[in-house]
Amino acid sequence: MTMATTDVELTGSTAAYSADNPAPLIEAPRARTPRATPSTPRIRANVELYGWVFMRLSGIVLAVLVVGHLLIQLVLDGGVSKVSFAFVAGRWASPFWQGWDLLMLWLAMLHGANGLRTVINDYAERDGTRFWLKMLLYAATVFTVLLGTLVIFTFDPNIR
Repeated sequence: MTMATTDVELTGSTAAYSADNPAPLIEAPRARTPRATPSTPRIRANVELYGWVFMRLSGIVLAVLVVGHLLIQLVLDGGVSKVSFAFVAGRWASPFWQGWDLLMLWLAMLHGANGLRTVINDYAERDGTRFWLKMLLYAATVFTVLLGTLVIFTFDPNIR
């Protein structure tokens, strides 16, 4: 036995839609960037791929750096009450700790900026808004990385 199409009972989410009550229209996404052509440099076409890979690798390295930092600072060295100007001066007297903190600063800022760049690309609808938000993000990232690097390498424990 076969059923006629008029005998089919609609169930679930499709039951509410009909010719008089159509399903909601989903807007098409913004046009995607065209794929690389022989005239387009391959590096430019793979920026999103490189950003994706960077997020995964930097996330792993950051997890090790931050957990190590917290364990050493808070557990092995006596906790937050021991952290003071003299404590930081003693740490940054060693190139190892300067390098550790520098790597943590750079990776955290670049990781966060790349994530926020992705959010801006996804949610800023107008091209002009997207451009200025990303320029503001890049300026803040460069400023913070340069200032943090300057502080780490020019820190003077003898300031009075």
